[in-house]
Amino acid sequence: MDEKRMNKRVPVHMHLTIESLYKSGETEKISISEEITVTNISKRGIGFLCSSSLPLDHYFNAKIKIDEEKTFYCVLKIVRCKKINQGYQIGCEFIGLANILGKNIDLYVEEIEERKE
Repeated sequence: MDEKRMNKRVPVHMHLTIESLYKSGETEKISISEEITVTNISKRGIGFLCSSSLPLDHYFNAKIKIDEEKTFYCVLKIVRCKKINQGYQIGCEFIGLANILGKNIDLYVEEIEERKE
C-alpha cells in the first residue's frame, strides 16, 4: 500500500483538552470533559481518539507538549471524523503553524524513527 500522506506521522502519547469549537467567528461551547489521547503527530497535523463526534471544518485552540522543553499553542482544524468501536477517530491539521514549530515536530518525528531502528 502506497503512503499518501504528505508528512510522516509517528505515534505520540500526549493529552489534549477541547473547551470550545469555532467556525466563521461563531463559538460553539462543547462539553468534552474527558482526557483526549493524541495518537499521532506530523508536521501537518494530529490524530486523536474522542468519545464525541466533532463537526468538520471547525477550529479549536490547542496546547501541544512535545516534551518537557517543547510546548506550543496552535489552532487546529478538524478535517476528518470517523466512527470506530466505542468512539471517533479525529484528524486535524495545523493552521498557520510557524516554521520553527514545524521544525520542532520534524525533529521529534526523526527522533522517534531513530528509536525504531
